[in-house]
Amino acid sequence: MTAKIIDGRAIAQAVRNELRERVEVLKGKGVNPSLAFVLVGDNPASISYVRSKNQACQDIGLNSHTFQIPGTSTQDEVLALVRQLNNDPAWHGILVQLPLPKHISENDIISAMTPEKDVDGIHPINAGRLLRGEPTFKPCTPAGVQRMLIDSGYDPAGKHVVICGRSNIVGKPLAAILMQKAPGANATVTVCHTRTTNLAEITRQADILVAAMGVPRAITADMVSEGTVVIDVGNNTIEDASRKSGYRLVGDVDFDAVAEKAAAITPVPGGVGPMTVAMVVYNTVVAAGG
Repeated sequence: MTAKIIDGRAIAQAVRNELRERVEVLKGKGVNPSLAFVLVGDNPASISYVRSKNQACQDIGLNSHTFQIPGTSTQDEVLALVRQLNNDPAWHGILVQLPLPKHISENDIISAMTPEKDVDGIHPINAGRLLRGEPTFKPCTPAGVQRMLIDSGYDPAGKHVVICGRSNIVGKPLAAILMQKAPGANATVTVCHTRTTNLAEITRQADILVAAMGVPRAITADMVSEGTVVIDVGNNTIEDASRKSGYRLVGDVDFDAVAEKAAAITPVPGGVGPMTVAMVVYNTVVAAGG
């Protein structure tokens, strides 16, 4: 079996096409949907991520701006910026780019955001609403994974979904999304992590396997059953002397080997990453009333 490739770029483009029309409707009503990025420091990866999100905003006609402050800024200075954006009605959404410098508490900064402007869906109030199945912003990567499954014809309803990883931004919220009694959900969900014993025994039971561990090629072919749908959330840099840059990106799945057994699989890059960016824009349009 050679797996079908789930094209995250194509699905993300479809999402943006839908949103472009919704933005035009909002502007016709006098609303200019706007997203503020908070970037602390000059981490190259963070700068790259914010740049791609800004480009996605521009692509659909959504206003965005990056508020970049030095990495030496104090926690009080970051909090002051977040509160300023909270109180400015010109901004419908706020996204604080993580990670923050180590001397700044991410929890304190996230909690300081107005939940109604938290388009990353990570504020504690939004996390609670998500778990309860109430309307809220879904965290962007889990929301992107759900949209990919639905749009590619792999509805999780009635399926056993095994998620490897329990982070607050991927593993936990994705489990909360997929277990809900709702369209695009209704799955039986198992969450595995670093203390899980017999991991391979569990992953082989999956109809849909999600790798979100942050470990290059952690999911190997022997951990996957024939016909499984594999979603790779990993985004890892490894050395590659054949590349001009000296490195390349790989996921948490041993792609070539697993693709020989899976029914479908997401590539890295070009899989979950573009969907995460698309869902940031989606949440911002919703926040603006679209």
